Amino acid sequence: MKQKVHSESSGCSNCEHDHHENHNHAHNHDENHNHDHNHDGGGELNLKNEILPLVAILSLYAPGVIFENQLHNTFYSIGEYLLFIPAYLLSGWSVLKTAGRNILKGRVFDETFLMTVATLGAIAIHKLPEAVGVMLFYKIGELFQDIAVSRSRSSIKALLEVRPDYANIQIEGELKKVPPETVNVGDIIVVKPGEKIPLDGEIIDGNSQVDTSALTGESVPRTVRLGETVLAGTINKMGVLSIRVTKLFDDSSIAKILDLVQNAKSKKAETEKFITKFARYYTPIVVFTSLAVAILPPLFLTGASSSEWVYRALILLVISCPCGLVISIPLGYFGGVGGAAKRGILVKGSTFLDTLNEVNTVVFDKTGTLTQGVFKVVKIVPQNGYNEPELLQLAAKVESHSNHPIAQSILKAYGGKIDDSEVRDYEEIAGYGIRAKIENRVAIAGSDRLLHRENIAHDNCQLEGTVVHLAVDNIYAGYIVIADELKEDARQAIQTLKRMGIERTVMLTGDNQAIASQIAQQLGIDAYEAELLPEEKVNAIEKLLSTAGKHGKVAFVGDGINDAPVIARADVGMAMGGLGSDAAIETADIVIMTDAPSKVAEAIQIGRKTRTIVWQNIIFALAIKGVFIGLGIFGIATMWEAVFADVGVALLAIFNATRVMK
Repeated sequence: MKQKVHSESSGCSNCEHDHHENHNHAHNHDENHNHDHNHDGGGELNLKNEILPLVAILSLYAPGVIFENQLHNTFYSIGEYLLFIPAYLLSGWSVLKTAGRNILKGRVFDETFLMTVATLGAIAIHKLPEAVGVMLFYKIGELFQDIAVSRSRSSIKALLEVRPDYANIQIEGELKKVPPETVNVGDIIVVKPGEKIPLDGEIIDGNSQVDTSALTGESVPRTVRLGETVLAGTINKMGVLSIRVTKLFDDSSIAKILDLVQNAKSKKAETEKFITKFARYYTPIVVFTSLAVAILPPLFLTGASSSEWVYRALILLVISCPCGLVISIPLGYFGGVGGAAKRGILVKGSTFLDTLNEVNTVVFDKTGTLTQGVFKVVKIVPQNGYNEPELLQLAAKVESHSNHPIAQSILKAYGGKIDDSEVRDYEEIAGYGIRAKIENRVAIAGSDRLLHRENIAHDNCQLEGTVVHLAVDNIYAGYIVIADELKEDARQAIQTLKRMGIERTVMLTGDNQAIASQIAQQLGIDAYEAELLPEEKVNAIEKLLSTAGKHGKVAFVGDGINDAPVIARADVGMAMGGLGSDAAIETADIVIMTDAPSKVAEAIQIGRKTRTIVWQNIIFALAIKGVFIGLGIFGIATMWEAVFADVGVALLAIFNATRVMK
């Protein structure tokens, strides 16, 4: 679909500018533990299936601990083995199986290997309660991790549940339920009260209220009427709607959102990658250090007991297990992505949460981002023999083939039907406007600089507002003033960013200097650049990137198809997802489903909180493990302290990671 760029008037000394921004309002746990959780792959957590084995294990383990001495004193300690070995296999089978599978695949050094060696060693030196305790508490830790992941996933899963199951399509006067994927563009579907709207389309009959909360996070239903666009995945609350389908299901808003969510985990943050590399080197070091602790002291220290130092080595293995890090860090990022989704902010990967922490410059597009993007004709000024109805009709005919919001506002103000046969040789002049033949006369509509380009005499270049100039056969016919309104939370968005310490807020716009200056002043924006063609926006963002500083990042927020290149070039690209163009949404790293600029600050806050929690977990886990490793080597820590240093730290880190959801 073609796009055009109009332009507004300004002073004659620098009238070369465009009229406004383009719009196309169409609109693993990677550190995989390899454990056999019954919800892997995104299935639901079944607490009953998880808790029943724990009850069975505890029914064996508790009597074993209480009557340990009596069981130990049975013939060859058979009583002890009869209770503890089944408990050990029940609690540790998934760990043992995973360790064996990984060894066969050549992946020896991971947390399952450490735990397997440590617990089998403990059994060998007859420390059965400790061996079972390690596996049991690790299993409990995994259950809490699963619960935390399930909670984090639930906010994202709510999006997956809005996938429509069927569409009511009119076939030969009857309604038939068919899969949404089989419906074609142009088909008429009927949506009854309480049903999900299955595909994007235009209302051709009826009016209602639709619940958009699944897509936008907004709880207040939106009123929709004849001629308005509705999105797949929203819920019809009241009247019956007849909708003409405008997009195939695979191209619909909900299909794109589902794809974004399902692929978000593939883009890992640098901190996650760091932990993966850290564990790769850390685990072999721990294994060989433990081996040295088991072998060397009995060889060189007088009176050193082999069994005592083997026990210390096993304690060291358990303490050193990196479960807390390997579990809690991806969980922290997953919680960040889930918490953002709960607030109507779709983050396409944890790496973008990390980048948000370093943003010191936020750049906004104007139309549709800071302003409503809903234009209205407010003034018609005819000249050279035209009257207001004639000028409006002329403008409507010239703009009749354009989907630009300004063109649509002119057509809406005109309200009449246009005979396409009267409009010929339609041509968009990028950065200037439109030329077409109307009843065999050459008409143009667009910017003041289009008038200068065509050498058309006119008496005023200093007009305020969004202005469309018109001329017929090189004679000036007058101009139409279009108004746009600021979004309700635009000023609040800028103020919040400044309170958060964002150093620069910038606006890039194709509008003229007068409009840009007025809006920048109203909102308190630090700087702006006006009269920009789409390619000039990319140059502007390049300059901002070069001045952001070594550790600073630039975020760009836009919604139009012409914003896609700038969104792609910025360190973090954000798109308005409610009404933004498909190109912008697909290119963006973060999609704001509410179209609210205040969500930009909220996204940065979520990124900062996620990073803080992740690093709290890293520092806490390493510090605690460091202390207990020292205690273990000197014989002060027992296997029970080792269990706390491993599983206890993991549990505390998991609980801390879930805070990012709040």
